[in-house]
Amino acid sequence: MPQKKALIIGSGVAGIASAIRLQLKGYQVSVLEANSYPGGKLTEVRQGAYRFDAGPSLFTMPQYVDELFELAGKNPRSYFNYKRTDESCRYFWDDKTRIIAWDDIEKFGQEVEYKIGVDKNVVVKRLQSSAFMYETAGRTFLEKPLNRLKTWLTKDVVRAILRLHKLSLFSSMHEDNSRILQHSKLVQLFDRYATYNGSDPYRAPGILNIIPHLEHNIGTFLPEKGMHQITLSLVALARELGVEFNFNQQVEEILVRNKKAYGVVTHKGIIEADLVVSNMDVTPTYRKLLPNEKPPERTLSQERSSSALIFYWGVKSTFSELGPHNIFFSEDYKKEFEELFSGLTPPTDPTIYVHITSRDIPGDAPQGCENWFVMINAPAHKDHNWEELIPLYRKKIFEKINRILNTNLEVLIENEGTLTPQDIQIKTSSLGGSLYGTSSNSRFAAFLRHANNSSKIKDLYFCGGSVHPGGGIPLCLLSAKIVSEICPKP
Repeated sequence: MPQKKALIIGSGVAGIASAIRLQLKGYQVSVLEANSYPGGKLTEVRQGAYRFDAGPSLFTMPQYVDELFELAGKNPRSYFNYKRTDESCRYFWDDKTRIIAWDDIEKFGQEVEYKIGVDKNVVVKRLQSSAFMYETAGRTFLEKPLNRLKTWLTKDVVRAILRLHKLSLFSSMHEDNSRILQHSKLVQLFDRYATYNGSDPYRAPGILNIIPHLEHNIGTFLPEKGMHQITLSLVALARELGVEFNFNQQVEEILVRNKKAYGVVTHKGIIEADLVVSNMDVTPTYRKLLPNEKPPERTLSQERSSSALIFYWGVKSTFSELGPHNIFFSEDYKKEFEELFSGLTPPTDPTIYVHITSRDIPGDAPQGCENWFVMINAPAHKDHNWEELIPLYRKKIFEKINRILNTNLEVLIENEGTLTPQDIQIKTSSLGGSLYGTSSNSRFAAFLRHANNSSKIKDLYFCGGSVHPGGGIPLCLLSAKIVSEICPKP
């Protein structure tokens, strides 16, 4: 009997992980990628002597990457190495306040107590609450398909439901943080975790305060060759297992007959398969690839997550006050998110994120220089004129960083690249360049994400940041795991 075939549309990290898991399950897997390279947002940029991770820059929950190698009977360390970092982020405010979020929670608490006078135990309490949320509800609702009855009939779900009043479902992240954290700067620091799934902390439910648990209690990690090493290592594993990658091959349509997916159409013709997995944003999957099928409008019409405007700067200097991850906060955080989700323009006073890998990965910049990945949150692209907006926000970034670091950054920039929400949309087929599909700006958003399979079309599955359980590398990898578990055995 011939081996059953599976097609993966897109080679983002979830698509690659789905390919590995389905190949191990017994399918012959082919990945179809419109670009000339794998990884989706998890790729790299090279400018002269500088290398940058193009998109995702924070690595948490590395066990989900390791698990893929272990499932294949391989030693992850033979492919992929990383180390736990000493700090997660450095925070800067205009009034010269600076806080380092140390990896050691006790040390982080002491830093907060020394810098802004808040008892260190307040930080400990916040992170204990985050851990409780994750252990009570996070594992169950992130690792299981929510559209399957058996998920809801487990003891873990019953236990979580009985504790709903402790999970901050009915307050916002900001309200939950304000109740616990006592100081506006500390509240702002923890509110920023809403941006990890492109949401607004003043509207997103308090249960999203599980996110700090992943970063502070479990830890942040650095791949020894940068984030792009995750993509390269997983592609190498997939190829060893027999997965076929087809680049520069854009899927034009998913073929459906008698409510069953049986293949795809590319510019090279029809490719038939026993099942199809889309790693493409779920909205363009329906709008473009399933033109004859009725789309789930309620799901597709949800508010999009934020996007990003990114600068890649080769900087001819080093800054000892900066760490690998740095945040320069806006003065009015609430106004920033109101502007961001109005969709009209990026915020007038944007919070700035600066990621520098070169001190840990010396080859990423020439000696005595640094590679700055500089990002501000931006609305999903509609009709924005990014050619006009880029110099405007470039100037705003210089003004804030120069003021806080007492420098003249512009004269130190040796080379520059940019990535706009429109670019992200073009490169990754993410609607509007939204980084995480839909936002989580309602208490029911997690339950309104598209499931990992179609309820109307047999043998059609979905993975990646636009579907359950959400965006970010760990959740994308979990979406691949769910897909492999609900797919039939070949």
